Amino acid sequence: MAEIRRKSQSSKLNIFVVEDDAWYRELLTHHLSLNPDNSVRGFESASEVLLALEQETPDAITIDYRLPDLDGQQLIKKIKALASDSALIVISGQEDVHTALELLRQGVYDYLVKNEETRERLWNAINNVRTQVVLRSELEQLRSQVNSQYEFKNLIIGNCESIKSVYHLIAKAAATSINVSLSGETGTGKELVARAIHYNSSRSAHPFVAVNLAAIPVDLVESELFGHEKGSFTGASQSRTGRFEEADGGTLFLDEIADVPLAIQVKLLRAIQEREVVRLGSSQRRTVDVRVITASHKELSTEVKHGRFREDLFYRLLGLPIHLPALKDRGNDKLLLAKHFLDQFAHSNKLGKKQFSSEAKEKLMQYRYPGNVRELKAVVELAAVMSDSDRIEASEISFTASRTPEDLLDQDLTLREYERIIVRHYLDRFDHNVIEAASRLDIGKSTIYKMIKDGEI
Repeated sequence: MAEIRRKSQSSKLNIFVVEDDAWYRELLTHHLSLNPDNSVRGFESASEVLLALEQETPDAITIDYRLPDLDGQQLIKKIKALASDSALIVISGQEDVHTALELLRQGVYDYLVKNEETRERLWNAINNVRTQVVLRSELEQLRSQVNSQYEFKNLIIGNCESIKSVYHLIAKAAATSINVSLSGETGTGKELVARAIHYNSSRSAHPFVAVNLAAIPVDLVESELFGHEKGSFTGASQSRTGRFEEADGGTLFLDEIADVPLAIQVKLLRAIQEREVVRLGSSQRRTVDVRVITASHKELSTEVKHGRFREDLFYRLLGLPIHLPALKDRGNDKLLLAKHFLDQFAHSNKLGKKQFSSEAKEKLMQYRYPGNVRELKAVVELAAVMSDSDRIEASEISFTASRTPEDLLDQDLTLREYERIIVRHYLDRFDHNVIEAASRLDIGKSTIYKMIKDGEI
């Protein structure tokens, strides 16, 4: 079969008119051709149009339901097999409601009866097809842009060996539906990698759903993941679809998986093993087809050892493990990333071409980046804003976490003010994860929540 020619957004709407009555065929063809954005071809038989469909796929096909060489139902089936994307408009000499309903159920776009209103109704139907074709083309372009954005070469910027290894593993993951477990410090780009895997996989046309489990109150995790029915708990005024159902056919990214309560872990295990979920307050099982990607800055094996994470769930989620290295361990990648972020920010904000001075590069290389790639991006963007020329100097690069204890003590602050600085630093460091910040500071999480509530942070 010859290569099928597809319509581009800028070309005309391609229409086939199939009608054995020569006069009526010419009437419809001429009528549709009055719009210069239509390209119309007429065919007098089913065999003619089927031959043409082996070479070309039009946007719309109008057919007389009573052609002499092939039954209407048979012709529709053959057209659907050859040109499933074409909008099929049936024009019949008889008004048969039963036939019309049956054809519409089979996927026919419209059913028209031959009368004095046929031309106007056909004109409107073709205009509706045109709108759908444009929308479909725009959707395809958006998908293409998203896929391009998450191509490995646009995502992974760096030449160090650890990043090359990550690149290789992402390609392996995208080629299959294996579950993936991402590890690494906060800010190393775990969600970006998850999106890259999804948009380069066979699931890319389906949803990518991201859930930050550390940001969900414990008593709402089950409802968030599996959904709930109206009245299943106080405040459940309506039914809600869970994230598993939302991601059906696609990818579910569970960030900070270590923070899932033990009571929910067994339900999460069942959902992944059985590929089905049960909404809170319901007994109905709903089948889901989801690839699960998890991420955590904690070491899950350590959580298992301490009894905070189920071992069976750990192995079910492990799949293909990918560890993202900290920026401080990536050598010259710091400068490659800095240049990328600078070019990107300057272009999007029309700041002109900018570059770093030698002293600025040295300063960027020496810093350890506790916030990793996310922090580097913020530092570079701020420097681009503060710079008054096309050259960014070392003095224009500011690290918020770079002050030494001596610097802080020189500020002559109260103990409470020092506490606020320390707590704010740890919240920034752990992506506003209150539980993790409290754990690292060895204080109660209620202390941090109170500081937030009181407006101290």
